[in-house]
Amino acid sequence: MEMLLNGLSWALLMGGCFFIVTGGVGLLRLPDVYSRMHAAGVTDTLGAGLFLGGLMIQAGLSLVTAKLVLILIFILFTSPTATYALANALYGGGVKPVDRDRRHCETIDKRGESSKP
Repeated sequence: MEMLLNGLSWALLMGGCFFIVTGGVGLLRLPDVYSRMHAAGVTDTLGAGLFLGGLMIQAGLSLVTAKLVLILIFILFTSPTATYALANALYGGGVKPVDRDRRHCETIDKRGESSKP
């Protein structure tokens, strides 16, 4: 049973590491701020969640696990909220998304008028 728990724990830890590294690469490689925020959101939520899950299995039923659960709940509420607030502020400030060729995409402003690059 202990070997199964260790295997599951390591699988979660490695999965979390994969998503954290992938998100870091995305922060460097993606073309605009909106895409980079998506990479950071995946890193914060999914990567950290898997990593904390692996740590919880390693800790067993203890006070450490309770603290890790509280950290996980805090991350699950704050990370998507902060990403949304930042994206909304950027969009309201007029920052336009760009496509793969680094051209500005067509956006609809608040008056409902289309703006072409």
